[in-house]
Amino acid sequence: MNPFKTFMLLAGMTALFGVIGLAVGGPTGMLIALGLALAMNAFAYWNSDKMVLKAYKAEAIDPHTATGIIRTYYDDTVELSRRANLPQPAIYIIHNDQPNAFATGRNPENAAVAATTGLLRMLSREEIRGVMAHELAHVKNRDTLIMTVTATLAGAISSLANFALFFGGGRDEEGNSNIIGTILMAVLAPMAAMLVQMAISRTREYDADRLGGEICGDPESLARALRKIENYAKGIVNHEAEHNPASAHLFIINPLSGARMDNLFSTHPATDNRVRALMDLAINMGRKSPQNTFTSVPTTPM
Repeated sequence: MNPFKTFMLLAGMTALFGVIGLAVGGPTGMLIALGLALAMNAFAYWNSDKMVLKAYKAEAIDPHTATGIIRTYYDDTVELSRRANLPQPAIYIIHNDQPNAFATGRNPENAAVAATTGLLRMLSREEIRGVMAHELAHVKNRDTLIMTVTATLAGAISSLANFALFFGGGRDEEGNSNIIGTILMAVLAPMAAMLVQMAISRTREYDADRLGGEICGDPESLARALRKIENYAKGIVNHEAEHNPASAHLFIINPLSGARMDNLFSTHPATDNRVRALMDLAINMGRKSPQNTFTSVPTTPM
């Protein structure tokens, strides 16, 4: 994402803080909210990655004690980061049955990648390599800062909007409490934050798929991984993601169940379109796929 789009995104979310502050406390509330937004921008720049990792109970992998598939995942991620000409990221594991993964960090020198135990169990080694190459592509494209800051600020916007339900915010022209306006703000502000996320998500994912396919040298494995993750995720609830829906756009596949309003706005392109683009890339790289590559992916957890 270029600096102008990054600036516009942060400016838009800061403006949302101001509007909600106006609804909650009038002009004074708007000034307080804008000040809070500026402070949160600065805090999120330095700490949003730590907050996200903590929210998902991610554990750093110790290569001296890691064994089995966790050690293989660690070694492959280190090797892929070298192929991508990136500094070695911090590598985390999340004890969660839903197969998924994400990357975070303010720059390539301070990046982290995380995969769930479900991903390591349910996917082949080649498919896991494809997933981690995708996440490293986010790091190389410098997507991780805006992705993580957006998760932090969007979550804060949702919380601030919800506070409007419990305080006498929003006044009409006669100075009376405008509860209808307050309720509308509490509903619309999280939606607006999700729309801002949508504006950055779709192209970002296509770009990371393409570069990830090039990094691992096997776009077909990444395409298979996307199919499997989507199918398995439908039957496995990611409770941490459900409690932190503003961070859903961080993951390679949407981790939300769709049972809540927070999932009305998808932050990811259609998986079919992503797979199609990856298969085109595979053909261009001389790795033509058999006709039945995607005909028998399970739809229930293993």
